Amino acid sequence: MSAVNFNMRLEAELKEKVTPILEDYGLTMPQAFKLFLNQIVKTKTIPLSFDYARETALTPKAAAKLLQSLKEIENGEYTEYETVEEAIQAMSEEANG
Repeated sequence: MSAVNFNMRLEAELKEKVTPILEDYGLTMPQAFKLFLNQIVKTKTIPLSFDYARETALTPKAAAKLLQSLKEIENGEYTEYETVEEAIQAMSEEANG
């Protein structure tokens, strides 16, 4: 597959902010942009999320369960486990009756 040159302009401040982030991933700007374009081709969607500013809230059922759990902890109604395996076993037994 033959390659073509592609030039783009962006604000210096944006480049300064994004470069260290990409470097943390071991990527250069051209590599990151190529990954972005390949993902668009692969998924036929734009791989961006524009809902980042939206706060997520617990469902009423989850909020009630969280409050119940906090009260149980405050009242000392909990079990401590020595290992993760013990905790998983207890959860499995609870789930399976």
